[in-house]
Amino acid sequence: MPKEKTRIATTGLIKRFDGKNALDGVDLEVRDGEILTLIGPSGSGKTLLLKTILGLVTPDAGEIEVGGEAVLSLSGAERDEYLKQFGILFQRSGLFDGMPVWENIGFRLLQKSGASRKEVREAAIEKLRAVGLSPDVCDLYPAELSGGMQKRVGIARALAGDPSILFLDEPTAGLDPIMSNVINDLILQNVRDLGSTVIAVTSNLVTARRISDRIAMLHEGRVVWCGDVDAVEQSDNPYLDQFWHKRKDGPIQMPVSSLTF
Repeated sequence: MPKEKTRIATTGLIKRFDGKNALDGVDLEVRDGEILTLIGPSGSGKTLLLKTILGLVTPDAGEIEVGGEAVLSLSGAERDEYLKQFGILFQRSGLFDGMPVWENIGFRLLQKSGASRKEVREAAIEKLRAVGLSPDVCDLYPAELSGGMQKRVGIARALAGDPSILFLDEPTAGLDPIMSNVINDLILQNVRDLGSTVIAVTSNLVTARRISDRIAMLHEGRVVWCGDVDAVEQSDNPYLDQFWHKRKDGPIQMPVSSLTF
């Protein structure tokens, strides 16, 4: 079989805050068309890694390549063009309170020169259907939606424009188990339909197991394990074993200052 093409690669990625490495030499490859999920304790660098790849945070060292192109040196129009290939689901959906649902979904499309509001609204309705919501939702405001509906709208916005790369930050956070499974299935269905490359961040191990082709675990800013989702249960990596099976004892130590009684 031919080797799968790498779509996103980071090499030796380092980011320091107050003299401490929040990313500590991250080497990671994401294959074209796969869903790679990042797991790990809070503060391990998962969301920071996404922000760094997007260019929202500038690393102190290392390289980032997307589609074989080094991206850290991009600026101006080049960076604007680079960002067009990404769709993003924010951790708390990140919807604009003062805009109806359809404008939230079509926000990026509306920024294009000569964009037709009628056509963008119709495109937003199609994305609503893709995430299982009816057209009458398009004129509601975020405050009128349940948490699960807000997540669906967030996914619809990430899908708007059919991006080739999706970043999903905690797609099921705050949802009950049934709605989490609905969101997981919607992610799988829409991602496979688009053929997008995905990096997801989740603390929900059911979600990680359900949507992933591969899983990478971060701890203290380093990738301590990466492999196929089917290999997780059989791994003898002590970090992965402790985190996946929710063991108290192991190499991952919870700071005493974070415990409350």
